[in-house]
Amino acid sequence: MAGISYLDDHRTWVLTGAATTYALRLDEDDVPTHVYWGPRLSPPEVVELTGKTLPRWDGFNDPNEGLDELAADGGTRYWTPALQLRFADGTRGLEWRYETHASTGGHLAISFTDRHYPVRLTLHYRFRGDVLERWTELSADTDVEVARADSATWVLPVLEDYRLSHATGRWAAETQLRREAVPHGETVFGSRRGITSHHANPWVMVDDGTATERHGEVYGVALAWSGSWRLTTTRASTGRLTISGGFGQDGVVHLVGPGKPLTTPVAAGLCTDGGFGAASRAWHAYVREHVLPHPGELRPVLYNSWEATGFEVSEAGQRALAERAAALGVELFVLDDGWFGARTGDHAGLGDWHVNRERFPDGLQPLVDAVHALGMKFGLWVEPEMVNPDSDLYRAHPDWVLHHAHRRRSELRNQLVLDFARPEVAAWAHGWLDRLVGDHGVDFLKWDMNRPFSEAGRPGEADQDRVWVEHTRAVYAILDRLRADHPGLRVEACSGGGGRLDLGVLARTDQVWPSDNTDALDRLRIQHGYSQLYPARAMSAWVTDNPNFVTGRSVPRRFRFHVAMAGVLGLGGDIARWPEADLAFAREMIALYRDIRPVVQHGALHRLRPPDGDGLVALQYVLGDRSVVLAYRQAAHFAEPDRLLRLDGLDPADRYLNPDSGATHSGAVLLAHGLRLGLPTGDFASTVIRLERIPR
Repeated sequence: MAGISYLDDHRTWVLTGAATTYALRLDEDDVPTHVYWGPRLSPPEVVELTGKTLPRWDGFNDPNEGLDELAADGGTRYWTPALQLRFADGTRGLEWRYETHASTGGHLAISFTDRHYPVRLTLHYRFRGDVLERWTELSADTDVEVARADSATWVLPVLEDYRLSHATGRWAAETQLRREAVPHGETVFGSRRGITSHHANPWVMVDDGTATERHGEVYGVALAWSGSWRLTTTRASTGRLTISGGFGQDGVVHLVGPGKPLTTPVAAGLCTDGGFGAASRAWHAYVREHVLPHPGELRPVLYNSWEATGFEVSEAGQRALAERAAALGVELFVLDDGWFGARTGDHAGLGDWHVNRERFPDGLQPLVDAVHALGMKFGLWVEPEMVNPDSDLYRAHPDWVLHHAHRRRSELRNQLVLDFARPEVAAWAHGWLDRLVGDHGVDFLKWDMNRPFSEAGRPGEADQDRVWVEHTRAVYAILDRLRADHPGLRVEACSGGGGRLDLGVLARTDQVWPSDNTDALDRLRIQHGYSQLYPARAMSAWVTDNPNFVTGRSVPRRFRFHVAMAGVLGLGGDIARWPEADLAFAREMIALYRDIRPVVQHGALHRLRPPDGDGLVALQYVLGDRSVVLAYRQAAHFAEPDRLLRLDGLDPADRYLNPDSGATHSGAVLLAHGLRLGLPTGDFASTVIRLERIPR
């Protein structure tokens, strides 16, 4: 049974999840110290692991180093600090003094103060299934400089070796999975861009180097934060490894004082002994059940007009696209850029969020009504955090952008970043978004952000570094308020593709745009890295035109559809120009996707063959009595015959029907021997196979 126990005689807390236990204690100096994280143990069993602090080996080596629950700077503690404080008199560090603790509804809060200075610190813990959420609160009666405030330090058990899994990339090549040995010393992953970034994603997983999809211990940590962040692994010669993570970056200092508390984002941790596949399925379940705002929903098939029209938008053109999309079975029509202000290109208009009357003479309402009459929801692209210097907003409020005195205002994509940490800017943004959604009956917003921070300051402000935190918090607050005031509104997060993909933004949106690269071959790798932590239920995936606008590659339509069907299916091509054969095929594929959608979006994912090399890639989703297999042959070499594909997640005692072929299969045979895929010949071959459990 899940719960929290406090062992008073040992000053130890034991938190129990569905199949996991986490324990910490207070040492003789009141320092919160890690005891255990791993498979489930009872409180009496945890007691066997607790003990007194060990004496130092010598003047240079401490056997307790790296065991702190939140590694605070100070004294003879030399581990990678998760907390760094400097007081007004120049004193640095923290000396812990335990005050009290409280546990309610599965939430444990342990409160401390400094032994001399009026600083209060609370460590928070909460299990969601087998994912443990941790965060920290700081407050003070006088101003204190906080150079680093991580959410948690995670102490891993001593393993034979350590291997690190993480995602890296760039624009149009996000979430590329990497696996490599953990170096000794400190290894830092992060973003200094004010957004999550395309270049790294805020999670890491660690195993002993032998874990596979199906077997082995895996430990993972992920941050729920959409601004600048860092995760640091520290590996000592003693064999100890920790992961410390939180928001912020080197050189950014926050002031904590009266009326200025600091609460860190959630750092979530997970361990499993079922390999990377079990780890991913646990993360997916956590996101679906405890992170996403509407976890039980099915995400609709959408059409986005960007690739069809670019900035050449007109009411008549959008109506024509909407009519064709509805005829294909699309459920959500999204008007992308070019509908507002002087937005005829990316050089002007951002910030002037009023309908362009030359393009929409009677405003947006006629188009919205037409889309609704066709039986679809209506969505709009917006980029609230940005402004073009060539805009009425910038001419009226040049001080609203991030900038430093006596420094140039760097432009990227002809844009500057608005300072959402300013209350008047956040109020302005909420005001026009609220009117846009409420006055027009908008059902869906694609919230984009097409550049990172630069010159992140505000002249005249004493605590300018708070913008790195408060901007993101303001974005969260606006999204939270919009959703509360408009319960039917759904949101997709985008930042030039996958630049804002994390647990923090997923708590306020319904899906994310993982990459501007819709090339189906590249998407196999992008979606593979994405799936390590995030579920298909939140992954927007489009079918676009040949050749692909990013890569120039042409891929068969069947392959493009099947790859996009591994997530939330959407169309992004110029369907007004599609020949009837392509339209008929699209109708068929959308109907198929709508049938398998519950299994894909809410089922358990089994990665059967990863996109290594250029051979077969295969995924399987299982939900209740149904299973869906998606298989892709990237390239065929030497006319080699297809091998059987062993499935997973089925009951060996049951039989399964393929409703398309009429064939039945033994679950035991599918698991131990495999399924013949029957892929077409040649490169870019793909198939979708549906299986249904036959009632006994």
